[in-house]
Amino acid sequence: MIVVGGEALIDLVPAPAGALWPRPGGGPYNTALALGRLGAPVAFCSRVSTDGFGETLLAGLRAAGVDLSLVQRGPEPTSLAVASVGEDGSAVYGFYTEGTADRLFALPPVLPAGTRALALGTCSLVLEPGASAYEELLVRESGRGVSTLLDPNVRPALIPDPAAYRARFRSWLPYVSVLKLSEEDARWLGGGVEDWLAAGPSAVVLTRGAEGLSVATRDGRRYAVPARPVEVADTIGAGDTVNAALLSRLVGSGGPERVDWPEVLAFAARAAAITCTRPGAEPPFPEELGA
Repeated sequence: MIVVGGEALIDLVPAPAGALWPRPGGGPYNTALALGRLGAPVAFCSRVSTDGFGETLLAGLRAAGVDLSLVQRGPEPTSLAVASVGEDGSAVYGFYTEGTADRLFALPPVLPAGTRALALGTCSLVLEPGASAYEELLVRESGRGVSTLLDPNVRPALIPDPAAYRARFRSWLPYVSVLKLSEEDARWLGGGVEDWLAAGPSAVVLTRGAEGLSVATRDGRRYAVPARPVEVADTIGAGDTVNAALLSRLVGSGGPERVDWPEVLAFAARAAAITCTRPGAEPPFPEELGA
């Protein structure tokens, strides 16, 4: 079982005639959805509103076969993210998160038996008080020997004190098995791959947009693969699809030390490319990947 923890929200995506199209989203939500579509055993760990948006979010996960036993519910509204999409398909977000349900996430007493991996990241590790509960979950499960993937997926608009967040990010690294981040995240966070590897992770995966993906491992291996050329609708959910592809292969292979990294990166590049061809976060199914 792979457990994905973090926010589920609604992306308001640009549509024709200046309209906004509400789509299920949030980095952890997209990762869980993508894992479910790939056929991986996955559970979503979050707090989701009982409003109409919350019901829509959970319906999408159910349709993908995601286990919802770890989902907490609350009457507070669903978080909203307003996306502005550039000419290259990249997205910038504005957020409406005050008083929303996912911020009130509480640490679950236990994860399902057989949990082999935990993935965390994005807004859920910024917005308190839930951020501290997710942090506790990371530390606890790492201590139990569960493999962990961290995708900070930095949203500067939500971070009032960048220096404090960067210090907190560094404090997570001893509990992280795989650190995955974009080049933009890497520049914002400061430091570098060698520094991060020395702090704890077994591998650091960098997404480089049109330049593809690369990985550096603590035992000295370095690999890179090119991106798949496609006609891009937008890049929403592409990095989350990479998370899912990595997790599905890492769990199946026994962890980052044993995995065939060139094959894993190529698989992740194929999956992310398909997501980029569709508006909003719409990750692929196995038959689209030849998987």
